[in-house]
Amino acid sequence: MTRSRRRPARLVALTATATALALTAAACGSGGSDGGSTGAAAPSAAGAAPAALDLKAAGCPSTIVLQTDWNPESEHGGQYQLLGPNPKIDAGKKSVTGELTAHGGVDTGVKLEIRAGGPAIGFQTVTSQLYKDSGITLGYLGTDEQIALSKTQPTVAVLAGLEKSPQVIQWSPDKHPDWKTIADIGRTDTKVLYFQGASYMDYFTGSGILKKGQVDGSYDGTPTNFVASGGADAVQGFATSEPYTWSHEVRSWDKPLKYQLIADAGFNFYQQAIGIRKDKLDALKPCLSKLVPIMQQGIVDFMAAPAATNKLILDLVDKYNNGWVYSQGVADYAVQTMKSLGIVGNGADSTLGDFEDARLQKLIEILDPIYQSQGKPILSGLKPANLVDNSFLDTKIGLGT
Repeated sequence: MTRSRRRPARLVALTATATALALTAAACGSGGSDGGSTGAAAPSAAGAAPAALDLKAAGCPSTIVLQTDWNPESEHGGQYQLLGPNPKIDAGKKSVTGELTAHGGVDTGVKLEIRAGGPAIGFQTVTSQLYKDSGITLGYLGTDEQIALSKTQPTVAVLAGLEKSPQVIQWSPDKHPDWKTIADIGRTDTKVLYFQGASYMDYFTGSGILKKGQVDGSYDGTPTNFVASGGADAVQGFATSEPYTWSHEVRSWDKPLKYQLIADAGFNFYQQAIGIRKDKLDALKPCLSKLVPIMQQGIVDFMAAPAATNKLILDLVDKYNNGWVYSQGVADYAVQTMKSLGIVGNGADSTLGDFEDARLQKLIEILDPIYQSQGKPILSGLKPANLVDNSFLDTKIGLGT
């Protein structure tokens, strides 16, 4: 679904990529050779963890396994933030494991293993991994993917890792100085390159925002066709990546890009939501009641002071060595962009990571007829409550609180 289609569209293209808060991350440890380590948090506090942070006592697995949807990057920073000092890197398995630490270094009594997705899992969906490997505790989900698989592989999201999806349609401001929105593109016959199968494009063409005749699903993640058009085409991308990399690290383009977020054009799904298999929810409730607030705070801490965790992310990219190129420049740009565009942010209230029913209901109404027409019916009578559970969140944790 969306994430599995998102990232192949960035892999080759990058071969050339709040307010001060009360709690901040401490400095990271030193890097090493393959299988070495880099720490993202301060040393664990002495003695037992406070009851609210004791995940072992809450019945959490001894190692909480988180399956991500792509290679390490700053959009995942809030989760890598939770790794304690000197985590063990397994370059072969594309995973990293360390003590799960809270609030800048308190040992919670369990370990955290974060697995890379995308090429590391053969570009399969995270949902498929959750159902294939029962040892995975949590995974990154997109609510469009959740809706599509609600009948066959149901999942429940417990934390919105991103408030807005960073997906965009982008264009050359030199070639198209009058464009401000995706709808402006639809008033022309300009070709729009995208990765085939993206549900947002079915929405754009079905609603008339773009014409079916102007969209081209042959985008392969490289800037080649866009550059060959001289910037005449529009192309999908991510606000946290291509506007920086294509203008700084892709020599064949090396010019600015403008864009509009897909979320701001009407397809406002939750991307990188953290969730579990539906059939595991009841057993994990005691664990999630303590784990989810720790994960909320991890995002807050990362956004306040990302440098140490970004250093770990860059080290992991280097150790995994699978063709993914990720620079310090794009890591810094991604954090700045997530802040400025509200990609990471609070929901409608002051809570970070909550889900809005009205937003989810609108998405269900958009996607139900699309999936029906594709012969992939969703769960009959699907409601937001089937997809998400806000009950584990600490409503007092948010950016700026």
